[in-house]
Order: sequence, then structure tokens, then C-alpha cells
Amino acid sequence: MAGTPHIVSDVMTMAVVAVGRDAPFREIVRTMEQWKVSGLPVLEGDGRVIGVVSEADVLAKEEFRAGVPSLSEPRERLSATAKAGGPTAGDLMTTPAITVHPDVTLAQAARIMAVKHIKRLPVVDDEGMLRGIVSRADLLKVFLRSDEDLEEEVRRIVIAPLFPALAHTIHADVRDGVVTLRGRIADSPLISLAARLTRAVEGVVDVECDLTEARSAGAEPTDRPTPAVDRGHSSV
Repeated sequence: MAGTPHIVSDVMTMAVVAVGRDAPFREIVRTMEQWKVSGLPVLEGDGRVIGVVSEADVLAKEEFRAGVPSLSEPRERLSATAKAGGPTAGDLMTTPAITVHPDVTLAQAARIMAVKHIKRLPVVDDEGMLRGIVSRADLLKVFLRSDEDLEEEVRRIVIAPLFPALAHTIHADVRDGVVTLRGRIADSPLISLAARLTRAVEGVVDVECDLTEARSAGAEPTDRPTPAVDRGHSSV
């Protein structure tokens, strides 16, 4: 019933700036500055991703230049400092690279970024070859969908399947990504289901549900007074 979720290939940037394993430090910094990016995939051979060098890795090298580490520092700290002393992308990069495939959903990609505390993910095929890159900003693109596009999808994947006989009487008004459902339906349990399915549509910011249950045509109000019954003898 739900629509097909958007996937990484829908929003990723296909023209990716990358560097080779042997790229020197200055080339890395120059490339970041020229293309206004905060991280670069590091490639080997015909384009297989072997790591990522980020602004944090570059800054670690500047910190390394500022002082000599003490042998009493934790092993992890000494290891990071030693890495920062390297002159090439292969020395500075974080490896193995955390990557995703093009068919991963945006929700899955967002979770990986949140858990790993990273801002971008190289997109690779089954052989590990670079096919694109997806950033936090790319994942937010679904919220730029037009209100008309959202209304059409809500009607197609929520209203039409749930209320086939009443679809023409139910309205989905969208403004700035907020969907308001209005109309009268026969089954009240479907109200909460309609709201949940609408909220799951990618790009929907919020849902306001003004659906109400319609009284069936033959139903009598339950609060109607019961007529008095005359139990006396009728006169002839």
C-alpha cells in the first residue's frame, strides 16, 4: 500500500571529486578548497574506494605539526598522531571507508550517518567502485518536494487504497509540506491508519487529520427519547 521509498540513487551526486592514494597533502587541501567539499573519497586502481580523507584528518595533521606527542599518551592517541604525520592521502585517510549502495533507502543512509557521526557517504557498486556520493544535505532534498507532488502521492498511495468508494470526497490539502486530511469515512479505525501512512510519505513534514466517521444512513440516534406506551384499555 505504501509507495516505494526513495533511495540513495535518487538524490546522490554523481560527479564526485576524489583523490588517489598517493595524493600529497597540499593537493588534498587544494582540492577541498577548490570544490568546497569537506571530505574526499580515496581511490585505488580503476576507482575502487579504499578510504575517505576529511577535514578532520587534515586538521589532525596541523595539530601534529604543533607539538611532539608524549609517550604517556593513550595508544589510540599516539596512533592517530602517527597517521597525521603521513604526507599522502593513503596515510591520512580513514579506512576502511564507510560506504552505501545506490539502492539503500534514505532512512538507512541517514541512520548510518547518525550512528557513525559522519557527514557524507561514498556510493559504491557491488565491486566497491565509486558511483557517487550522498551527503546530509542530499538526504534533506525529499523535503523540497512540491506541495502538489505530495498531494498527488498521498491521494495515490493512501486515500485511493484505503477509501476506494469515498476517495472523491476525501481531501488532502498540503501547505509547506504539512498535509491536512479532511472528509467523512465509514470506519473510524482507518483514521489513525491514514494519518500514519501519510506521515510515512517522504517529504511530508507533519499531518493534521480532520477525518470523521460518517453515520450510516439507516442508523437512529441513540439519545432519542423512547415513546411512552399506553397500557390502558382502548375505548370502542
